[in-house]
Amino acid sequence: MLLYKLWRSFVKEILLLKRDIGGIVIIFVMPLLLIVTITLIQDSTFKNLEGSKIPIIFIDKDKSEVSKSIKKELENSKTFQLLTNYNEKSAQNAVFSGDYQLAIVIPENLTKDLNSNIDSKVQTIVSSFGLETDSASAKKNVQIKAKEIHLYFDPATNAGFKNSVMNSVNKMVFEIENKKIYKAFQDQLGTTENLEENKNLISFKEITPKKGETEAIPNSVQHNVPAWALFAIFFIVVPLSINLVKEKSQGTSVRARISPTPYFVHILGKTFTYLIICITQFLLMVAVGIYLFLTWICRSLMLQEKCST
Repeated sequence: MLLYKLWRSFVKEILLLKRDIGGIVIIFVMPLLLIVTITLIQDSTFKNLEGSKIPIIFIDKDKSEVSKSIKKELENSKTFQLLTNYNEKSAQNAVFSGDYQLAIVIPENLTKDLNSNIDSKVQTIVSSFGLETDSASAKKNVQIKAKEIHLYFDPATNAGFKNSVMNSVNKMVFEIENKKIYKAFQDQLGTTENLEENKNLISFKEITPKKGETEAIPNSVQHNVPAWALFAIFFIVVPLSINLVKEKSQGTSVRARISPTPYFVHILGKTFTYLIICITQFLLMVAVGIYLFLTWICRSLMLQEKCST
């Protein structure tokens, strides 16, 4: 008999909820919309945290030692995926339209002018010490026009990313130029010691609190589905409070109190009803994470593989 009363209290809560369309939307529809929207917004940020490579356009007009070294460094990095089937005009349009975040354009004759500039300066320095130089050193110090590596950024790109890219490119060019200077002095002085193999006096060592293997960083789906699944539980407060007010205004709560059925049966009926609703909410959001976002992630990975090939 008590179980029957508990069942009827459960049915009563379900009937009240069925008549509250707004409450149903708040409980079931709004959490799903929130999880889809927030996950899509945060996806690019979490991709960067995961170490996913950012596709960028690389245009090599130099096609020589310096440009090949820069390209090799970018390819070996865990940050960028290079796309080379563009010219400067199409790359500019693609970046400014938001298709890509960055395009790097290496100017023509960069290696040739860099070598000429270094040789001219080294010969001038060696000559100032009264040392003999070869016949090539008799050439006058020719002023070479400064070269510009063009970097096209998406207008929506933040300043931190821009500074990071510019510092990385500047560091690569500086290291290449530094090695060439060492090599030029080595040739002029006739020394047999390989100066460019000397290690840097100052280096960096990363120290992390992780032990063993590197811990995987959760993606946007793994972050948002559990978070919003827990947060959605609090949404039951809206229809529950509305039903309590309706019961009080319609006199249902008074009839429930004076009925021979213990009042805790009505409380248990509400508890079981909204417990089932919370479980249903959780299963729906997990289903969205598995079947909607998992399919979307698989498709994006397949597109990345096609782009890389």
